[in-house]
Amino acid sequence: MCKSKSALSILIAMLIGVSTSAKAESLNQILGTWRMVTAQIDPDSKNLPAYGSKPNGLLVFTEDMHFIEVLTDATIPKFASDVRGQGTAEENRAAMAGNIGFFGTYTVDKEGVFSGNRVEASTFPNWIGQVRTRKELRLVVEGDRMTENFQRPDGTRIRIIWQRVQDVAIDRPVPAIR
Repeated sequence: MCKSKSALSILIAMLIGVSTSAKAESLNQILGTWRMVTAQIDPDSKNLPAYGSKPNGLLVFTEDMHFIEVLTDATIPKFASDVRGQGTAEENRAAMAGNIGFFGTYTVDKEGVFSGNRVEASTFPNWIGQVRTRKELRLVVEGDRMTENFQRPDGTRIRIIWQRVQDVAIDRPVPAIR
């Protein structure tokens, strides 16, 4: 009887450990890869498109609490030159105004809700080192949709809707690179 109680206790402890581990993993609501659906400037008033008529973006949150975000305007024309750094003033201005990429670290609270981030590097140098809390940046997850509400330092508000990217089947053939 003592051995069976001991074995039962071990089994219960193992099940609790597995349950706790699975629960801890699921607490981070934003973990994963997200693709931009829409992006609007001043969504409650002027409601202008951010990143052009064809916004394109990807946002990735890793398990080790890092993130990377790239936002682009797919309507920006290619540069005349194929050499990076040799764009005209007009080409460079359009690219800078319509695209941004940055990365850093992020935090979630004990419920797994986004609580802030710190930008480590950015294509817009003024963002480097900035810390954003829920006051400037809110991420709200509802199923596989996430709404990002961001307030720029000048007060302009941006709203981006993201869709969670689903896992790709492993047995799908990978296209050859040419």
